[in-house]
Amino acid sequence: MLIDTHAHLYAKQFDQDRDATIQRAIELGIERFYLPNIDLESIEGMLQLEKDYPNHCFPMMGLHPCSVKADYKEKLKVIEQWLEKREFCAVGEIGIDLYWDKTFFEEQKEAFKIQIDWAKNLEIPIVIHARESLEPILEIVEANYDERLTGVFHCFSGTPAQVKRVQALGFYMGIGGVLTFKKSGLDQLVEAHIPLQSIVLETDAPYLAPTPYRGKRNESAYVDLVARKLAEVKKVNLEEIVSVTSQNALKLFKHSI
Repeated sequence: MLIDTHAHLYAKQFDQDRDATIQRAIELGIERFYLPNIDLESIEGMLQLEKDYPNHCFPMMGLHPCSVKADYKEKLKVIEQWLEKREFCAVGEIGIDLYWDKTFFEEQKEAFKIQIDWAKNLEIPIVIHARESLEPILEIVEANYDERLTGVFHCFSGTPAQVKRVQALGFYMGIGGVLTFKKSGLDQLVEAHIPLQSIVLETDAPYLAPTPYRGKRNESAYVDLVARKLAEVKKVNLEEIVSVTSQNALKLFKHSI
């Protein structure tokens, strides 16, 4: 069983063939899809997927950093109400994004800290978005860490020193299609510095499709290609990749089992 730990299957890019896309993945042996929330508008579609595929789709609840604007406190109130209302597998996706816009950097930091506290109180993991922001995110997580806090750095790419800091926190690193990109350097980082015990697989569908689909719509079936590339990079058989990464995902999202 393969697990896609990060897929936006409720996104509009799947409106024409969502069911067929999910069935394609299930037929390939990808049986669990973890759905990170984005904003208040994405909640309905995400929960509908859970309703349609209760044994396969597992929603998170959180406010994506790109959705953190001047009114973030009002949005967070709604997110908090959902977390109080029912169980979710994680608080996510949350974090800081300094790639698109630095205007609300301070608000992003504050929203991140608030959502970390919710996860600790609920004893569920956090799923971290860290685009061009890994250093400030690591500082916040380290400053707010206690034994209740677990999680994953989605779409991880960093330095060997940052890998060690993530490992010291006991967090996982999400590896997806970027691993297959020729000039990303992620393959060398994974080979030399990131042990299998710290890796979960993901797609970030519909974004970041692996080679040979780079630039096209990503989908959960392609996590199989990421697993195969990881087996090549780590010089182990595919069965070991499937077994270890799936066990890691189930440990991370233990409340969804």
